[in-house]
Amino acid sequence: MRDVAEHAGVSVRTVSNVVSGYRHVSPQTRARVQRSLDELGYKMDYLARGLRSGRTGFVALAVPFLAEPYFAELAQAVIKAAARRGITVLVESTAGDHEAERRILEGGLTNVADGVLFSAITVPAADVTATAPDFPLVMLGEHDVGDRFPRVGIDNVAAARTVVEHLVAQGCRRVVALGRNGSENGSQRAEGYRQALSAAGVRRVNWLVEPVEDWNRAQGYEAVSRLLEGSGPLPDAIFAFNDALAVGALRALDASGVRVPDEIAVAGIDDVPESAYTHPPLTSIAPDLDAIAERALTLLDEQGRVSDGQDTAPRSARREATPFRLVVRESSLRPPPAP
Repeated sequence: MRDVAEHAGVSVRTVSNVVSGYRHVSPQTRARVQRSLDELGYKMDYLARGLRSGRTGFVALAVPFLAEPYFAELAQAVIKAAARRGITVLVESTAGDHEAERRILEGGLTNVADGVLFSAITVPAADVTATAPDFPLVMLGEHDVGDRFPRVGIDNVAAARTVVEHLVAQGCRRVVALGRNGSENGSQRAEGYRQALSAAGVRRVNWLVEPVEDWNRAQGYEAVSRLLEGSGPLPDAIFAFNDALAVGALRALDASGVRVPDEIAVAGIDDVPESAYTHPPLTSIAPDLDAIAERALTLLDEQGRVSDGQDTAPRSARREATPFRLVVRESSLRPPPAP
């Protein structure tokens, strides 16, 4: 660092602040130091830094299912954001298992990481309170674990309401909510569904909820196949609680000869990459995964500074909603009624 400082004409402390990602460095100074770092070929010795600082330079990301597109995309966003900070991400899959999630809350990953980003789907708030973990941890997503830790994700209720409002605007009145399974996420998305239909004056007799066990393609296919084989009137739209369910629903509709969106419109949440390539392309809510990753890492760093005694501010337990947008594609654009 002394060589870099002399080359850039700054102090060693300034070089240290730049390579450590300290925020209070002017853009001009940061750029000058970075040029010197590049020209001299300086590389951070992360092992030495860890021995000096007591930090490993790793954070852990725990998600339920890496095979599900949403969580794979989330992992990629976190890895990219962490790389910009010189941090390596260790990824753990819990398979949505309650005991696996509980072990994480008990510090199961803190022996190898400075903090944990945790997307939980089963562990209840009571477990968080009982375990009382005391290490940097930020919850990702909408699963409610109480107010012990900060949580970053989209407003689930608002996202679901936005999708259903769009379907109602297309003239749909018998909208199926596909995805009820007793989870916190499912309850929130069902609430947004109810709010949108109530505000539109849709009669409760047309509020249709189709349960599933898991939010995957196979469950979406099976649930919609059962729905189509029933004796009651068909819906005119399906609001799938995630895109994996929606993809399964599209396959079931196609297998039964149901035209989408002419007969039944379909929309989902997550806007995973395959949604743009289904037949027809799927309307979906796109969460800002980059914003989720950046904010979560910032909150994790703030907690780490409190733990290290570098910051006396109290640990934040707030819930932060990140942006989302509705991406409208052919699956929900119904033709206008005949004159």
